[in-house]
Amino acid sequence: MPNIHDIDTLIDKVISLEGEYSDHPADRGGPTRWGVTEAVARAHGYAGDMRHFPRAEAASIYKRKYWHRPGFDQIALLAPLVAAELFDTGINMGTATAAGFLQRALNALNRNKRDFQDIAVDRVIGGKTVMALDAFLRKRGRKGEAVLLKAIEALQGARYITLAEKRPANEAFLYGWLANRIG
Repeated sequence: MPNIHDIDTLIDKVISLEGEYSDHPADRGGPTRWGVTEAVARAHGYAGDMRHFPRAEAASIYKRKYWHRPGFDQIALLAPLVAAELFDTGINMGTATAAGFLQRALNALNRNKRDFQDIAVDRVIGGKTVMALDAFLRKRGRKGEAVLLKAIEALQGARYITLAEKRPANEAFLYGWLANRIG
């Protein structure tokens, strides 16, 4: 049985959720296949019609751009549930936003710096973020990972609602975001 936190399994889950081709009029991303927007596909060298964008290319982009580059693979070594959420959030909201959610949650959960010092919310996974996560997990254990995950999802849910409030066209996506991206 595959590990549900293995990157290939996470990619399969995202691709399954996103589906094949879409060009929803309210989606600013425009033509999308396997959850990869045309702009992202073009930035990674794909020049063809998005209706024919290969699944293997989408998987490669997910692994590079949304797992290794932002450092979520480092988070997975300590907290695989959190890393899986950051990966999914990064795809949907941007990896910097996902990293910022983790940093904000860690700062809010450090008991006024008693467990570890606040870290900069620079939206980049670096050594200090990894060390803060390690200190948090040493203090709180596996149950702490579940609480940290809830904090990240709370920030994510609040952002989805704000996106729908600021741009009414996003209401077309809000139910799906909350149903499929949180929890």
